[in-house]
Amino acid sequence: MRALIQRVTEAKVEVDGDLIGQCGPGLLVLVCAMQGDTEAEGQKLAAKIAKLRIFKDEAGKMNRSLMDVGGAALVVSQFTLAGDTSRGNRPGFSTAAPPSEGERLYLHFANALQSHGIPVETGQFGADMAVSLVNDGPVTLWLDTSA
Repeated sequence: MRALIQRVTEAKVEVDGDLIGQCGPGLLVLVCAMQGDTEAEGQKLAAKIAKLRIFKDEAGKMNRSLMDVGGAALVVSQFTLAGDTSRGNRPGFSTAAPPSEGERLYLHFANALQSHGIPVETGQFGADMAVSLVNDGPVTLWLDTSA
């Protein structure tokens, strides 16, 4: 699985003008299931994100995790994280998991993250979503379970 995480003070996702998910201080997690991924990758990624020390401690150093700060997460599916531009200017997405498998793994990942005691809201799989955020830092990291 691949994820792009952004530390945020707030984030929200809308579909057709309707708010369907939001979070306050915490993380916006854009996630993509790749071909061959299983629930194990989702659990591994969720544990990594929950424990990743990217929030400031009392000394101002990035030394606290999402769990430590009591932050929330907005998890949004984004198959374009599988984009391959090695063969031209139009990205290919053939390495992404098929939609039915991608949705199942996306929801499994969101549940796995929530199992760490993190409040989680989600986007709508396959929808044309409008995502907005206030990036904190900015802190943005790319995670890939295959790397």
